Amino acid sequence: MQSPLGVHLHYGDHHVVLDNGILQVTLSNPQGFVTRIQYNDIDNLLEVLNEESNRGYWDLVWSSPGSTGATGIFDLIEGTRFEVIVESEEQVEISFTRTWDPSREGKLVPLNIDKRFIMLRGSSGFYSYAIYEHLEEWPAFNLDETRIAFKLRKDKFHYMAMANNRQRFMPLPDDRLPKRGQTLAYPEAVLLVNPVEPELKGEVDDKYQYSSKNENIRVHGWISTNTDPPMGFWQITPSNEFRSGGPLKQNLTSHVGPTTLAMFLSAHYSGEDLVPKFGAGERWKKVFGPVFMYVNSAYVGDDPLQLWEDAKTQMMIEVQSWPYTFPVSEDFPKSNQRGNVSGRLLVRDSYLSSDYISATGAYVGLAPPGDAGSWQRECKDYQFWTNADEDGFFFISDIRIGDYNLYAWIPGYIGDYKYDVVVSITAGCAIEMGDLVYKPPRDGPTLWEIGIPDRSAAEFYVPDPNPKYINKLYVNHPDRFRQYGLWERYAELYPDNDLVFTIGVSDYTKDWFYAQVTRKKKDSNTYQGTTWQIKFTLDNLDPNGNYKLRLALASSTLSELQVRVNDPKANPPLFSSGLIGRDNSIARHGIHGLYWLYNVDVPGGRLVQGDNTIFLTQPRSSSPFQGIMYDYIRLEGPPSSTSQKQVMSSLHSLQISKTVQYFA
Repeated sequence: MQSPLGVHLHYGDHHVVLDNGILQVTLSNPQGFVTRIQYNDIDNLLEVLNEESNRGYWDLVWSSPGSTGATGIFDLIEGTRFEVIVESEEQVEISFTRTWDPSREGKLVPLNIDKRFIMLRGSSGFYSYAIYEHLEEWPAFNLDETRIAFKLRKDKFHYMAMANNRQRFMPLPDDRLPKRGQTLAYPEAVLLVNPVEPELKGEVDDKYQYSSKNENIRVHGWISTNTDPPMGFWQITPSNEFRSGGPLKQNLTSHVGPTTLAMFLSAHYSGEDLVPKFGAGERWKKVFGPVFMYVNSAYVGDDPLQLWEDAKTQMMIEVQSWPYTFPVSEDFPKSNQRGNVSGRLLVRDSYLSSDYISATGAYVGLAPPGDAGSWQRECKDYQFWTNADEDGFFFISDIRIGDYNLYAWIPGYIGDYKYDVVVSITAGCAIEMGDLVYKPPRDGPTLWEIGIPDRSAAEFYVPDPNPKYINKLYVNHPDRFRQYGLWERYAELYPDNDLVFTIGVSDYTKDWFYAQVTRKKKDSNTYQGTTWQIKFTLDNLDPNGNYKLRLALASSTLSELQVRVNDPKANPPLFSSGLIGRDNSIARHGIHGLYWLYNVDVPGGRLVQGDNTIFLTQPRSSSPFQGIMYDYIRLEGPPSSTSQKQVMSSLHSLQISKTVQYFA
């Protein structure tokens, strides 16, 4: 049933107001900053103590070509022209544009930017999207980050929620200031020493503790528990098609401020690999969003947490409504202007089964053409992902027109699948791919394995945090890895000697530390590299055979992985990765970053019948945050007979059941 009140656009001297009778959203004209959100009896949900340009805004970070890293020039994207796109009682869509001025080359990002805001009749919220465009004749640049941010009133919004098991009363921004907070190893992490609310004393606040994977960032926000009635402000992202890096890419959500973000591009948990670099002469256009800013309120006396349940329901409505029908821009195609792809993914590994294996739970996606696995570093265009069902069937809907490769990875298996033929999507197409077969890397039977191949180190041993640096939310929590300072626990557990893991005796959930970090030297602020050992016994050795060591990494930060076999001082090592990774997942409380897979040949002559040791060395050691997170390690024997393959098949069935259980 439609609201009796239509949508109206009001004009002030330097502002415009979107008003549908439920809420009123004020924007500066022509800058396009959201300066005021009126809802219920609250004059403004946004922080009135902030400047108008620091309440609700789009921003970006850009840098000159050739720049390294992921930092640059901060830009609040101040519009210079206002335009009404649609004005009716059903819908108002307005635009704030900024056109690039060549005379400001080097001082302003070479983009045309069109920020759009939409309000619908009867809707308890508003939408925003933006169109970024770089023309061929314009200079090169890097786009390090872009997002939309809202700063809410600190006197109202104290309770933050982003998942059923990730929500809490949050510190105030004042608690992070010098008299109340103590900065720890980096500015984002602050120990609360004298917070306004005494029960928070001794906790650590760090915005990275509330990061999440793209696939899980659908709704997050804040509840005002001290208003009557309680109110909620939520950021809802109905699709990830416009986010970089695929479904596993981690991004910020909400954090102390109170702040809520919709991240579109960032280098968090990936580093410079996820910074798009545009060349001179490169034409590019992309639509970020729309995303939905939703407000709700409870009845007097109701549990305020019902607002979270309602926000989740609204999120499902938005997801099911994607792609939206109401954005006017021709750059945002409707469902009938998109295409669909379906098929089935199977696994073929003769060491595990004589039959094809269903790719249960596989991540299957379309992304721009590239090498297998290139999707996790893709950051310029669009990606479309789904999960296969228990039989390996998948359906990807509402794909934008264009040329793609079909990619996949499967929990329980190493490596990446890529369908070699380009998939061309046209308006209204329904492409049936049929049965696709992935042959994961495999040369011989599994002699032993450590971990679960799921692109995460979560199954390994994550220690309890130092009692001085706790976030109470993550005590006895599945995401215990989000506690601050866990990297320091390694040297406490292994003060003199490094980790030794014995196949058949050790348990990777208890005896394999979640990250191979550096060790802080005693009585010193310097660090040293570490060497882990894997001890195993070979009852039968083929001295002329070729063994294979598979090393899947979940993350790496300015690290190097060296492999030696039975000689810890061999120079050169049997294998070296060279310097890899800028994920910074150890410092940012992530349990994975970018995925790496190394396949190391181990000549039989390097091994002995009986006891053997593989030495894994990470020598880079200028920081406590350098290190490697392993995903999975496997040693394969030389190619073997059918009988050995049958034994491997039964072992794999046990491994897969563990994987499915873990993902559940």
